[in-house]
Amino acid sequence: MVMKNVKRNHIIRFIILAAILVVVNVVGARFHKRFDLTKEKRFSLSDPTKVYVGDMKEAATVTIYLDGKLPAGFQRLQHSVLDILKEFNEYSGGKIQYRFENPLSGKSTPKAKQEVIEQLAQKGIQPVNLQVQQDEDDGGYSEKIIFPWALVAHNGKEYPVSLLENHRGMSPQEVLDYSGNLLEYKFAQSIQQTTRADKPYVAYTTGNGQPLGYKTMDMLTTLSGLYNLDTLDLNTNIEVPQVFDAIIITAPKTGLDEKAKFKIDQYVMNGGRVLWMIDRLNTSMKKLQESQAYLAAEMPTNLEDILFKYGVRINPTLVEDVQQNAPIPVTVGMIGDKPDIRLLPWLYFPYAVPSAKHPIVHNMDAVLFQFANSIDTIAQPGIKKTVLLHSSNRSRTQSAPLRISLSDLKYKPNPDLYRKKQIPMAVLLEGKFSSNFANRLAPQFLTTLKDSLNKPFLSEGVKASKQIVIGNGDVFYNDFSERNGPMECGYYKFTKQNFANKRFLLNCIEYLVDDSGLIKARSKDLSLRLLDAPRVKEEKLKWQLINIGLPIVLTIAFGSLFLFFRRKRYTGKG
Repeated sequence: MVMKNVKRNHIIRFIILAAILVVVNVVGARFHKRFDLTKEKRFSLSDPTKVYVGDMKEAATVTIYLDGKLPAGFQRLQHSVLDILKEFNEYSGGKIQYRFENPLSGKSTPKAKQEVIEQLAQKGIQPVNLQVQQDEDDGGYSEKIIFPWALVAHNGKEYPVSLLENHRGMSPQEVLDYSGNLLEYKFAQSIQQTTRADKPYVAYTTGNGQPLGYKTMDMLTTLSGLYNLDTLDLNTNIEVPQVFDAIIITAPKTGLDEKAKFKIDQYVMNGGRVLWMIDRLNTSMKKLQESQAYLAAEMPTNLEDILFKYGVRINPTLVEDVQQNAPIPVTVGMIGDKPDIRLLPWLYFPYAVPSAKHPIVHNMDAVLFQFANSIDTIAQPGIKKTVLLHSSNRSRTQSAPLRISLSDLKYKPNPDLYRKKQIPMAVLLEGKFSSNFANRLAPQFLTTLKDSLNKPFLSEGVKASKQIVIGNGDVFYNDFSERNGPMECGYYKFTKQNFANKRFLLNCIEYLVDDSGLIKARSKDLSLRLLDAPRVKEEKLKWQLINIGLPIVLTIAFGSLFLFFRRKRYTGKG
């Protein structure tokens, strides 16, 4: 009878335990909460991303081509992608489906592999050729082609996402971890591009010698794919239409007259956004190559007063940076009958390494300037100013008129002359701006403006606006090769390096036109906690035994003790 009661009690306990497990799983499936215990909230999405993916109406599919047998670093990147997409799927209510695949899997012949590579290249997906170590002892390497890309598909649209980022000065290991920092922003942006019903309208202004043609082809082509891009002649159009979410003013060669400035001013007063890229000096590498030296004089942009009113002043000076600069090829002599051409540091080509935490530039590589002008910020009530890009701590400015000569390269720069630190070269302005034309217009003009055009003059901004002022027009340009055509904006052909000019400008436009805040995901700052590789190799066996062998030993020990005491307990009762 006692044994029967014990058996019945065991059955009742089992049923209760099973019922509790079922209830917990049902409740957990409907109501659950994740806890991110990492210091940097590595596994948490930013609030704007949560809101955006939570409002998705239709499903999107993400294909990640990072699969198969991968090196350890890329395996971590793969796991980071998986973690991010799990979060996206969670907050979207299951509307973001994803799968991993190796596009070269099952392709045994070179011809078949090449066909796959070409098909993916048409979608903007390029392979990476890795040198993979085969054996730690013999140090042998083999080549492996991988595709660190993803493809987001929605509503018949496809958007490629590069999972691998470059960053000057980082080791390959650090680059992989750094790439993981930007995954949330990249996937959020890609989903936005494929789900956005109406693209923002962006105008590229003309009428004052702004460049159009091969020099601006890469940026304008890229922008036309992301936005409704149009040109706008500031001289012939009666106004800057408010339909444009932002306008771009790039390196005007002639001064803007008061009418053009008035149109821009009233556009800003209505909440319009502007990206200014202005050259204050008539600098030119072509002129320098032809004559070896020339005098850089001030250009009549006629923008000094309006920019001053908004909160900045672009100075007629050139920034020289002795610490961060790009070299140029110079003939230093002859080797036999051939010229001896070497790359020498050119102080007038500074590159800026972003240090600001602003999402436009945070987690971004260096931006290259060519003949950059310094910028001063001016106190204006209600206007917030953020320096986005600046020179290094070893720089100076030279005022116009300034003689620029290749002969300067013969002399080593004196470090004592370069004591200025972090000279601003790009500044963000935010707030409600005051009109540059307040108390300056004739009453007759104001009457005509209101009665004939139905456009009342605004002396103060009725909406908050954003403006980005860059003291250089060359950041927008791309180089050109007769063999390969237009190169990517930011590609520096003399060193074959890609600077982040294109990424910077795209971030600027996105920040100006998009108020959703998705770009804030770029501000996520994850600490790199890299393992000590030599120590890992030296203590490999030790930690394998601790992590694999010790749990097995402890399990056997606890199991043996449990059986021993159980046998002793029931043997004693018998």
